[in-house]
Amino acid sequence: MQPPPNGVPTSQLPPLSWQKSRRSNPSGNCVELAELPGGTGIALRNSRHPEGPALIYTVDEITAFVLGARDGDFDHLIG
Repeated sequence: MQPPPNGVPTSQLPPLSWQKSRRSNPSGNCVELAELPGGTGIALRNSRHPEGPALIYTVDEITAFVLGARDGDFDHLIG
């Protein structure tokens, strides 16, 4: 099963269980992630625009990003 293309409106995705970071705040500064059915990928969307578009990543891509963030690879972006 192929994941949907990037930039797909969330209305075109199957029902998903979206999750925000515990570091999210009430002003809407957060993104949400959800696992696609069958483990075909991870969808990411802006929580302020839940209807989309959603960006679709492979599990390996999200793993590399999360581990890189954990290692501090992107610390320079948040000043």
